[in-house]
Amino acid sequence: MIAPLKVLFIAAECAPFYAVGGLADVIGSLPRALRALGHDVRVALPRYKSIDGAKFGLTRASTPFTAYAGREERRTEMLRSDATGVPTYFVWDERFFNRATVYGQPDEVMAFAFFARAMIEYLRIDGWLPDVVHVHDWHAAAALAWLDTVGRSDPRFAPVASVLTIHNIAYQGVTGDAIWAFAGLPEHRQHLAGEKPGTVNWMARGIAHADALNAVSPRYARDILKPEYGAGLDALVRQRRSRLIGILNGIDSDAWNPATDAALAARFDAGSLDKRARNKRALQAALHLPRNGAPLMGLSARLVESQGIDLVLKVMEDVTARGVQFAMLGAGDALYESAFRDLAAQHLKQVAFASTADDGLLRLLCGGSDIMLFPSRHEPDGTSQLKALHYGAIPVTHAVGGLADSVIDATRHASGTGFSFGPHTARALLGALDRALEARRSERRWRAIQARAMAVNVSWDNAARQYEGLYRKAVQLRRARSTKPARRP
Repeated sequence: MIAPLKVLFIAAECAPFYAVGGLADVIGSLPRALRALGHDVRVALPRYKSIDGAKFGLTRASTPFTAYAGREERRTEMLRSDATGVPTYFVWDERFFNRATVYGQPDEVMAFAFFARAMIEYLRIDGWLPDVVHVHDWHAAAALAWLDTVGRSDPRFAPVASVLTIHNIAYQGVTGDAIWAFAGLPEHRQHLAGEKPGTVNWMARGIAHADALNAVSPRYARDILKPEYGAGLDALVRQRRSRLIGILNGIDSDAWNPATDAALAARFDAGSLDKRARNKRALQAALHLPRNGAPLMGLSARLVESQGIDLVLKVMEDVTARGVQFAMLGAGDALYESAFRDLAAQHLKQVAFASTADDGLLRLLCGGSDIMLFPSRHEPDGTSQLKALHYGAIPVTHAVGGLADSVIDATRHASGTGFSFGPHTARALLGALDRALEARRSERRWRAIQARAMAVNVSWDNAARQYEGLYRKAVQLRRARSTKPARRP
């Protein structure tokens, strides 16, 4: 029998403690799926001010310990919560985390470097040592650099393997090179491909120093090898492509289950799709749209260009001309918000816009929309399309990244679960929408597509087993490298 692994996740956010985007969903769900396989998986986060300590039962994990900000010794606290069933550690420091938000702060790179270094220092005194440190995006990449340099000469840390998951390579944590000493790393280093002189690029450092790498979908793992998707780091990724795989994310299919979802007007499954009509009427009522049988297309997204919002605006007059109702949930760029408000005012019976992140309304959007649109220019993984599939809202997607990996075009394949388009143009988008509307005219065909969509395994089970294999590969690679002299980064 193969021994279970001890794995430490280090990340910037985790649902339900602190959530900004899809990263939090992954960190909130994947460790539980891995623990279900028998592994001892734990999570480390910054202890943000906004986290409700009483609600989540935060307690001291140890007496205060010494962490370092450069050469400055700082009295640091480690808290712990077991509220989710996954032991979760929280690094607390008054200077770096006594704030409502962390992303976008002027010193966020310093804060995350301190966080990563503090977690390593805590492992020195804790009785638990992971076999694998699993870092997500650039925020804790300093831990990977430390393990691959300083840690190689420390008998306690020498066997600890490392994995970096690239959720979005465009976010890189670039800062001045003084951060290197602040993070407690050797002063002399070589610049990496894509790393400009005088700077440190933490995403690049993570890619260079991890024993194994993965991107959050197979297509995205291939995409980031190319200049158009690699955000300046494609050459470095190509150097390490033998260590890179793609693993498609899942969703928490217990929390997102149309048969049990209390936010729906009518709960349903693939055998009771007639009940979706009640959810559609409830969605129309909530958004002040006429409660009729018109096709209803939903979109929930950040209102930014990378999400393809400019493309959506280009086709809206054509969409309304086709008699489609359109429900938009999201916030972001003020110009885009204004444009959707204007469209809703001009098309009162067809267009609704809600600048909200309301979870209940999002669930009703999934449970009541006929079609859901996913027009992102680039999409590393995407979990929203998995929720749409699971709720029988047929996706119309740009064929890129995780969208291409998770949605099969029903025009081209008998096993189709949605409709895809490419290139990223208004004409291609309208073509995919027209194919979806044509399919919907046949109730028999539409129900068959919905049934296939809802049958897709969107849980974390398959992904967890792939991560298990990735961890074992990382351990083997670390053991092989530990017999060689330490390299200078």
